[in-house]
Amino acid sequence: MPSRPASLAGKAARRSRGSPIGLGRRIRRFVLWVLLLALVLPPALLLVFRFAPVPLTPLMVIRLIEGEALHHDWVPLAQIAPALRHAVVAAEDNLFCEHAGFDWTALGEVLAEWRADERPRGASTITMQTAKNLFLWPGRSLLRKGLEAWLTPQVELIWDKRRILEVYLNIVEMGPGIYGAQAAAVRHFGKSAADLGRLEAALLAAVLPNPRTWSPAAPTDYIVRRARTIRTRIDQLGPMLACTEA
Repeated sequence: MPSRPASLAGKAARRSRGSPIGLGRRIRRFVLWVLLLALVLPPALLLVFRFAPVPLTPLMVIRLIEGEALHHDWVPLAQIAPALRHAVVAAEDNLFCEHAGFDWTALGEVLAEWRADERPRGASTITMQTAKNLFLWPGRSLLRKGLEAWLTPQVELIWDKRRILEVYLNIVEMGPGIYGAQAAAVRHFGKSAADLGRLEAALLAAVLPNPRTWSPAAPTDYIVRRARTIRTRIDQLGPMLACTEA
């Protein structure tokens, strides 16, 4: 007889788990765990990668699954030629050393272009691109852009500018299956990232908007002109490149 109440309690618990109320509780618990993980995991990884090299990114894994090779050799910022550090900032984010993750002026111009029904240009900073490359998948969905905007301040808070640039230059896609400055320098020019000259650096930076189509080793006329513009802009930026020094 004493076992009957326990048996009844077990049946009641099973009915509760199978009821809409029990299912709702499990869904809420799952959502809470997902939110907690989303809040805790990025800062934890950023703390780890503040000192440790980044071994893989979601994009690298996606390309591997698609059948592409993986050429990725991590090198410290000091072993990447200053010419490439300067060229990437000049090409991708002139105010990198000054902003806190977002270029609000550029974002405002993009919004104005969108309101005018013009095709908006990109306004992603190097910090935003680093957050995207480190944590997210390729694409232009609102969800991905929202996550990128949420992760960017965390990157700026936990890393300094030199670390952001170091990670960016080591994980950015620079050709099909080619990631980072060292692999790109070897594959495209047959030399290390430390030995890149100004022209080679400018050509590498010039193809960053579309590295799977353009090649720095066989540049089109457009890429040559863009590389020339990047070299001119480097001279104009001058002290605004101070944070890129290793």
